[in-house]
Amino acid sequence: MLASIQAIQANNDFSGSVFVKAKENILADISYGYANRSDQLKNNRNTRYGIASGCKLFTAIAICQLVEKGQLKFESKLSDCLEDDFPNFDQAITVHHLLTHTAGIPDYFDEELMDDFEELWIKNPMYQMRNLTDFLPLFKNQPMKLNVGERFHYYNAGYILLGLIIEKVSQQRFQNYVEEHIFSKVGLENSGYYLFDQLPSNTAQGYIDLPDGNWKTNIYSLPVQGGSDGGAFVTAPEMATLWEALMSGQLLNEVYTKLLLNDHVQIDATTSYGYGVWIEKNESDILKYHVMGYDPGVSFHSAYYPKSSTIVVVCSNQSGGAYEIAQAIEEQITDLQDY
Repeated sequence: MLASIQAIQANNDFSGSVFVKAKENILADISYGYANRSDQLKNNRNTRYGIASGCKLFTAIAICQLVEKGQLKFESKLSDCLEDDFPNFDQAITVHHLLTHTAGIPDYFDEELMDDFEELWIKNPMYQMRNLTDFLPLFKNQPMKLNVGERFHYYNAGYILLGLIIEKVSQQRFQNYVEEHIFSKVGLENSGYYLFDQLPSNTAQGYIDLPDGNWKTNIYSLPVQGGSDGGAFVTAPEMATLWEALMSGQLLNEVYTKLLLNDHVQIDATTSYGYGVWIEKNESDILKYHVMGYDPGVSFHSAYYPKSSTIVVVCSNQSGGAYEIAQAIEEQITDLQDY
């Protein structure tokens, strides 16, 4: 496995950390490249990486926790949860629709219409995007994109709304809720939602490599702080800890863990979506539960393989590279059954 990882790293100059664990056995724990290129500070196992949309899972866990406590229902209507006016949104939209990307609402960044995430910040400076409510003007008055429940259509806006629901129900800022009820609960001491202009030590800068061989950081390419749709920072070993906590019932009871991991909407022959998590099947068996995230200067893949209880985490502070390493590891997962 290490040979495969090293071969891919050498081929694409991967920068980041790779952590693989099968039950109690750590099979890979290796880092490459620089967290800070200017000062040549190397990435290491405790480096904090941005994971973009990979943290939609955290939002889904938070919602399920509130439902488990009886403070919210999956059938709750958006119009009953938030006081904000969404003049063109269908009144039938529920929390379940928002979680499964089936609400049919418009997005503030529509991947079917826009190519460059940085286009968003021309009229809406990223340094002003410090609260979830700051995103509402970007989509709240737009028309519906699809009928409610019509089909899966991936978006960020629905998870912004889920974050606002969490804030209203819990009476906590979203980031504070996740850090208290998810990260701190299972011992994630080096993960959080950090401000780009107040990053803690050992946090990787995100790098965008330019065609002419130069590079720039992603500080002007993303909102100043991550939220319920993406942008948390984690270390690779702590992301593995989160998977272990989720699968062992430390974050949700058995009923709600199963609901989160249930294939609520079918996307294609082998792929479905639960609550904040992608599900890949191999014939009739679950191959993996996984999350992923891409932003300028961010590339992230992480998966839990239930048959072998294997966890894979690949964090990168570049715009690409994580997928190739994750795929190479997956090809060898069948060899891990004896662990």
